[in-house]
Order: sequence, then C-alpha cells, then structure tokens
Amino acid sequence: MPTNYTQIYHSPIGVIKIVADDFCIEELVFIEDTQLKQLTISTTTPDVINQCIDELIEYFAGKRKHFSVAINQAGTEFQQKVWKELYEVPFSKTLSYGELAKKMGDPNLVRAAASANGKNKIAIIVPCHRIVGADRSLVGYAWGKARKKWLLQHEFRLELGVQTLF
Repeated sequence: MPTNYTQIYHSPIGVIKIVADDFCIEELVFIEDTQLKQLTISTTTPDVINQCIDELIEYFAGKRKHFSVAINQAGTEFQQKVWKELYEVPFSKTLSYGELAKKMGDPNLVRAAASANGKNKIAIIVPCHRIVGADRSLVGYAWGKARKKWLLQHEFRLELGVQTLF
C-alpha cells in the first residue's frame, strides 16, 4: 500500500493542505485555520510536495502560469474527463459551465459537468476557479467566492495589467 504524506502551505489566500504519495499530488485543498489542529503533518516530505509548494510560490508571485507537478486524483471516468478539460483552460481565461459541457461534446451535460467540477480536489492546479456562470458571474467555488475572485483577479492582473475586474 502506498504511503500518503500531508503538508500545509500558507498561501496569500489561506492555508492549503497538500496530500501526495511518493510521485503525485492527490489533493490540494484550502482549509480553515481551525482544521490545522486536526491534521497529522508528515515528518518527511516527498520531492513531489516540495515541487508543488515551489510551483505554488511561483504562481502566487506571478512567475508561473502553468503547473508541471504530477497529479493524480481519484474519480469516475466522467469526472476525469471534466478535470482534464479544466486543466486545459488557459491561465486568465474563463469558461462557463455550458461552454465546458460543449467542449466535452454534449451541451446537455451542464449539470453533470458542474457537479464534477465541484468535486475537484486539486485546487489551482486543476483550475476549477476558471469556470463561471453563463453571464460571466462568479458562481460556485468549493473554497468560497472570495478566493475564486482573488485567483481570477490575480491571473487577469498578470495577463492584462488590469487592477480589478469584479
């Protein structure tokens, strides 16, 4: 049975829990400070977590637009397809849930795609924050709309040189 490791990273928008095996990031989620006491932090850290933290530092510093760290999150075949589409959404670009469903080949999959999007457990790297409402409004984000807004503004500012968009 593979060993799992847990570490935390204090990002500009909150604490991030990172879970990995020896080779891949399996979970990267925002947690609240109150949850820190309940975590068992690993005493050793595999290279993949160190790489992930380095890439997150670069992302938040505006020096990284795409992640190269290995990821592997468990999910159904459909969820995997949705997460692959999310991973392909370019830095500072957004898609609506409807556009995501169309990219998957069936505009009727909007609700299913939205559900799979909400089950993503690798925040930022699998950029579910780039999925917006049909009217481009900020809708649904497992870790709060304030974080979604921050992430999108961060990317838009870097890409477009705009101070605020929402």
